[in-house]
Amino acid sequence: MHSVVQPIPISKPALWTGRIMSALPILLVLMSSVMKLLKLPAVVEGFARAGLPQHLILPVGIIELVCVVVYVIPRTSVLGAILMTGLLGGATITTLRVGDPTFPMPVVLGMLAWGGLYLRDPRLRALIPLRQRPDVA
Repeated sequence: MHSVVQPIPISKPALWTGRIMSALPILLVLMSSVMKLLKLPAVVEGFARAGLPQHLILPVGIIELVCVVVYVIPRTSVLGAILMTGLLGGATITTLRVGDPTFPMPVVLGMLAWGGLYLRDPRLRALIPLRQRPDVA
């Protein structure tokens, strides 16, 4: 038995709201990745403050870049959101561990990533229907 999930149509306002919501985590994680790939002094200082060795800067920057690329590609965006969630979860626990007051930022970025994806991807809306469709009894 094979069931077919009918995609829920997406309105233009929902689509654009989803794109805008998704843009913030994309831009911020991409900026963070580029800063790490360039090994900017602020990044080196931040890693030292977090108690992380300098040799991890480049691998973390690459991981961030991969997460963004996978998230941006429509076909792999759900996998990208999962990867982004892991990345941002690690960022959250690191900021909490060192007592950084910006710890809510990665949580908010994760919420924006998933919320934006939900609004713009009919596959995710069909998988997680948050409200009953009017034509379904």
